[in-house]
Amino acid sequence: MPLLVVIGYVWPEPASSAAGSRMLSLITLFQQQGWQVIFASAAEKSPHRFDLLGIGVAEQSIALNCDSFQQWLQSAAPQAVMFDRFMLEEQFGWRVAEACPDALRMLDMEDIHALRHARHETVKAGRAIVASEVATDQLNNELAFREVAAIYRCDVTLVISDFEMQLLQQHYQIPAALLCYCPFWQRGPKTPVPGFAERSHFISIGNFRHAPNWQAVLWLKQQIWPLIRKQLPQAELHIYGAYPPPKATALHNAREGFLVKGWAEDAVAVMQQARLCLAPLQFGAGLKGKLLEAMQCGTPSITTTIGAEGMNLVGSNARTCGWAGEVADTAESIAAAAIALYQDPRAWQNAQQRGYAILAKRFAEDQAAIVWQQLSQLLNESVTARESRRQGNFTGQMLQSHAYRSTRYMGQWIEAKNRNQP
Repeated sequence: MPLLVVIGYVWPEPASSAAGSRMLSLITLFQQQGWQVIFASAAEKSPHRFDLLGIGVAEQSIALNCDSFQQWLQSAAPQAVMFDRFMLEEQFGWRVAEACPDALRMLDMEDIHALRHARHETVKAGRAIVASEVATDQLNNELAFREVAAIYRCDVTLVISDFEMQLLQQHYQIPAALLCYCPFWQRGPKTPVPGFAERSHFISIGNFRHAPNWQAVLWLKQQIWPLIRKQLPQAELHIYGAYPPPKATALHNAREGFLVKGWAEDAVAVMQQARLCLAPLQFGAGLKGKLLEAMQCGTPSITTTIGAEGMNLVGSNARTCGWAGEVADTAESIAAAAIALYQDPRAWQNAQQRGYAILAKRFAEDQAAIVWQQLSQLLNESVTARESRRQGNFTGQMLQSHAYRSTRYMGQWIEAKNRNQP
């Protein structure tokens, strides 16, 4: 039975974040194809982590800057290794190449960190992001240099958004052969779902450790929700999310109907009870798991251009007929759209049906088969063919030589320093 080793940034928490759900779906994909999976991480095990052992995935705690990792990996002898985000490739990539040089090296981006950072800087500077565009000089930031280098050093990189596939190839000039479009894939609607009249109030949900989610909560509190509440004085906004800090819980105000509820025991249940999902994301990247889950629960959403990016109906304008709700980018337009849709049963039902259409056309389970078809070609190639392909990637060879040399020596220096401490 072939073996995949996943080197995780954190232990998966599918109930807390879309990243956790995505990682679990990738693990399941390999298991369905007859692979054994070991999940390894240097992170502390959190209380909300998924029970990997319960689905037959072995767990391995690993240490940073320690050659015990190579010793363990060499004995495991995996046929493939997946890095969860580019930072893990930087940390462990040279060790993987040394311990099991013939293994396929995969990078799961989650999203383009450089893009999210550039958009965040734009918002912090007080400038609006128009039509998902970011200036070239902002995209060429330090994170981009590191992230693109990691892509070149790997055999294949999983890219979650078709918008980001285009950006990587057109702006960063990365060869298509190094990339694999790998979006979320979802089961259909969670039927039966409550109807319009059976639902009430608004919901906003997202891990508080993720900066775009926290910024969205602040925007709701300071500008958007007061406008909605003025027109809908009986409505409430229920804010859910894992790891709420004190500054978030301090925003709770029952008199204003702004209720910070923290971690949701059952995200599907609370989403299905709400009439509308609010996701006013001013910056970010990748695909928004909360909005896909809203579609599955039959809950229309109000989001921004950033929120709907890479998720609307193919060939449709998200602002008109291509979104499961409404898309708006100012506090006033978001509030107006929310107020109107909250009170219009027919428009609400049409939005719900568009959400189901998006799930069927863009994120159906057969996407997994398409992804596996591309990955299997790489996984099944001979060692000779893999080495030949790597030699043809001169940029990757160059970056591997330079970056691994500096990273390797730094890691070995830290390891020696730790060993000599009393």
